[in-house]
Amino acid sequence: MSVTHTAETNPWLTTGERMVYDNPWIRVTEYQVIRPSGNPGIYGVVHFKNLAIGVVPMDADGQLWLVGQYRYPLKAYSWEIPEGGGPLDVDPLISAQRELLEETGIRADRWDLILTMHLSNSVSDEQAFVYLATGLSYHDSQPEETEQLQLRRVSLDVAYAEVVEGRITDSISVAAILRLMLMKKENRLVYG
Repeated sequence: MSVTHTAETNPWLTTGERMVYDNPWIRVTEYQVIRPSGNPGIYGVVHFKNLAIGVVPMDADGQLWLVGQYRYPLKAYSWEIPEGGGPLDVDPLISAQRELLEETGIRADRWDLILTMHLSNSVSDEQAFVYLATGLSYHDSQPEETEQLQLRRVSLDVAYAEVVEGRITDSISVAAILRLMLMKKENRLVYG
């Protein structure tokens, strides 16, 4: 039996599911499916129990702050914008304000949502919200026990060059820096 689908309808049929892993941050579910081709198969989905939150703190001189930390899954050190998780039932802005203070000790007077993204949407439902934070003031940071962080202040041009050179590879950071560079080129980047 062949079924024709329009461009935006769901061509997948779910025939069963089972949870294969669950912890406080993620749940992995294996679905039994009929693929768009009509053949049976399986599909694994990672459900994230938090939103992904990213913040680009930019000071009055147009400099931004990056956070450096060792990323366990990659077995590598990573420079990125301040980011973390926020509960699904909490306004992402509140989570962004908390993350920025925890990781950098920075508070901001102005918050602009510059980007929303789905991360790795072929295997997960994780959604990201990225903010530009300006009007900065500096306080004590409060990193989580899993974080050993370094801070670095750089220009947008330097951050952009590090993205282009492949030195900044975190997807949220790459997207945020590219968005800011586009905003700069279009004279829409306001900071201070």
